[in-house]
Amino acid sequence: MAEKAQAPAFTAHGALDGKAISFSLQEALKKGPVVLYFFPAAFTPGCTLEAHAFADATDDFAKLKATVVGITAGNVDRVAAFSKEECRGKFAVLADPDAKVASLYKTSSTHGNFLLSDRTSYVIAPDGTILLAFTSSDPQAHVNRTMAAVTAWYALHS
Repeated sequence: MAEKAQAPAFTAHGALDGKAISFSLQEALKKGPVVLYFFPAAFTPGCTLEAHAFADATDDFAKLKATVVGITAGNVDRVAAFSKEECRGKFAVLADPDAKVASLYKTSSTHGNFLLSDRTSYVIAPDGTILLAFTSSDPQAHVNRTMAAVTAWYALHS
């Protein structure tokens, strides 16, 4: 999905601090912008670094009225543990079996016999407009770029 496009609506199951949740993008957008970041698989080196970086920044995102949520098509059976351990209970992690949501956002790719989500982050405004679409293998860059986009949005809407 490109910037300025309307973000596809979805509901997905996942975990927050190890506890099962259901997440609705539409409901989350009522509170403010959403930082939706796709990552390939829980408990892999790059994804763990990215989770730590987002966990460290979650309070700063919250001050800007933004919700952070991670989503993965890889090892979906481990999102509860990942949300508690690597995300430090700071934000929800959603399971994306068969990369259905990743496909909606055009951020899925095949790895062997598996369809996984690429490392892509989106910042979605409360009206559903995509403010940022960013793909990079650098986990820290996702936090920096999404924070910059949320900060710019907040400056115009506070």
